[in-house]
Amino acid sequence: MRPLRSVVAVSALSVVAFAVLVLATQAGHVHAQSNGSLVVPILTSTGGDAGAATFKESKDGKELTISVKLKNLPIGDHAVHIHANPVCDAPDFKGAGGHFNPESKQHGMDNPMGHHDGDMPKNLTIGEDHTGEITFKVNYLTLAAGAPNSVLGHSIMVHEKADDMKTDPTGNAGNRIACGVIPAAAM
Repeated sequence: MRPLRSVVAVSALSVVAFAVLVLATQAGHVHAQSNGSLVVPILTSTGGDAGAATFKESKDGKELTISVKLKNLPIGDHAVHIHANPVCDAPDFKGAGGHFNPESKQHGMDNPMGHHDGDMPKNLTIGEDHTGEITFKVNYLTLAAGAPNSVLGHSIMVHEKADDMKTDPTGNAGNRIACGVIPAAAM
């Protein structure tokens, strides 16, 4: 039989853990994982809900699918990139650093020198209803923890303009308008 002090301590820790989980959920920082998918909430620079990105790796590990569903953003074409740091510090999200680029390549899918691992092959269009979605299927990123090309421990960023797919280092995509932290380990 456990001493009463141990039971009380365990109960108190459970209450604290539950409170932290509730607060994190309300803030949009809990990353749900179901069916092998990792869901990352994306927030605007004012902390508003901008949607989510879902990451799912193929069974053979050779392709990563990134499905992005956005809302509450300006109408038009927007670049989506993976950025180096797992930081979404509003209002400018500069703490996220540059594009995820472990091989020190130049920017842009159309760049003959190669592209950053954080570059996506298409832009996302936000429609008249201020929503939009896109699915990227890439073979140069992974969810494998510790792999040099893993998205874990980075951030996903939405920019104010489209990526021109060639101008180093950012594709002339403009300011950062929405961001989501990708956890360092799948939860």
